[in-house]
Amino acid sequence: MTSRRAFLRQMGAAAAVAGVWPGVVDVGFGFRQAPAVLRTSAGKLTDVKIDEVTFAYEEHRYRTPLKFGGTLTDRVSILNVHCVVSAKNGKSARGFGSMPMGNVWSWPSRVLSYDQTLDAMKALAGRVRDITAAYKPYGHPIDLMWTLEDQYLAAASEISRARSLPEPIPKLCTLTAVSPFDAAVHDAFGKLHGVSCYQTYGREFMTHDLSHYLGNEFKGEWISQYVEPKPKPRMPLYHLVGAVDPIEESDIEKRLNDGLPETLPEWIRADGLSHIKIKLNGSDLAWDVARVVRVDRVTTATQAERRVKDWVYSLDFNERAPNVQYLLDFLAQLKKQTPAGFDRVQYIEQPTARDLKANRSNVMHEAAKQKPVVIDESLSDYESLMLAREMGYSGAALKACKGQTQAMIMGAAVQHHKLFLCVQDLTCPGASLIHSAGLSAHVKTVAAIESNSRQYVPEANAKWDKRYPGLFVIKDGTVDTSGLTGPGLSLPDGPLT
Repeated sequence: MTSRRAFLRQMGAAAAVAGVWPGVVDVGFGFRQAPAVLRTSAGKLTDVKIDEVTFAYEEHRYRTPLKFGGTLTDRVSILNVHCVVSAKNGKSARGFGSMPMGNVWSWPSRVLSYDQTLDAMKALAGRVRDITAAYKPYGHPIDLMWTLEDQYLAAASEISRARSLPEPIPKLCTLTAVSPFDAAVHDAFGKLHGVSCYQTYGREFMTHDLSHYLGNEFKGEWISQYVEPKPKPRMPLYHLVGAVDPIEESDIEKRLNDGLPETLPEWIRADGLSHIKIKLNGSDLAWDVARVVRVDRVTTATQAERRVKDWVYSLDFNERAPNVQYLLDFLAQLKKQTPAGFDRVQYIEQPTARDLKANRSNVMHEAAKQKPVVIDESLSDYESLMLAREMGYSGAALKACKGQTQAMIMGAAVQHHKLFLCVQDLTCPGASLIHSAGLSAHVKTVAAIESNSRQYVPEANAKWDKRYPGLFVIKDGTVDTSGLTGPGLSLPDGPLT
């Protein structure tokens, strides 16, 4: 089935060939939109073109494994991207973007190994670099990257065919590979103009309002309406309790003794935690309920010692629950066994399979009456957001690893439809955490930050602690985001050495 976006492009191309394109065209679904080939024909004096793009990798081992979707992860490859953009007056600036490759999350293959998916993803990153560097029209970063998305997806398909992969590179994986390139362009744009990226999403810098990307319903709305020009000064930190993480001392066979906390009470005391995210398996109902009950028991005792009365949980099934009935049974048992713990659940993340079209029976209307249920892996475009809303999901999670461009457009769409909104990270260290934290601090209705890298890959943060201490060292359960006011994405010019 042709997607709305692809259909719009086909109609635009046909109209352009016929010579009847007046700048915009009504193509149904309440959409009026210009074709991709004309998207940068009109613009602003502030627009830029991409002059240079380079990239490199850095590798790190995890301090302790993290279980995702039934798979243990113990390492990370980080893609670092530099770019140079220039304005029509010849002024130029450099930008930087960084993101973990995240192949286990974005491409959880049952037939390909970790190394095979990572290798294909790295091949795709090379093609993304070539496509991005070759694109020379002027535009705002949103328009440049929006226009290039089809080329990136086509490159992923070409690599899948050329390598005879038993399953194609997923769209989510493509978005992840593109995200540091996207970030670098946004960062360079803000630095060229000497302002935060989050001050460039209104009519002063952008040619198009949101209707250009999302349809007539958004006529007259701008991304800037949904982001703060200055960051929230402090935000609560969501601490992760992974499915194989020790909760109490009795869970530890041999201590790491590396100076960092190792049990949940130690983390709570050390970082002053008030927000705890609990990973669940989705394949064993009794285990999942018992896991939350135990976390709640241990947390309650620890918070009583600290004389803390208010804290919350989020629950993450990593799309492993077989069906919605599993979630409903889970909620019923949790409420029965720990009513207070149930009340502390702030939201539930992606309980069932990410392919919503193939799992239309997993509607979340009943579950969402009890707690917000958000999509994460399912969110890859506006069409998927609308399908999730139709299926009863009541919220969505933004991620920097899906791209700054998508985060801005989808963040506005989620708020427009008055859905619950959160930002989650991809165990982002260093510059990628700064990007993710900035996203959380600027999008209006987001209330908390995730920062898993301090738990699982602290070595990748080692050089960043002194330069951004409030982001990487937590004392009162909150992240200090007040300093994320620099130009661009508030990133340095490259990896710290």
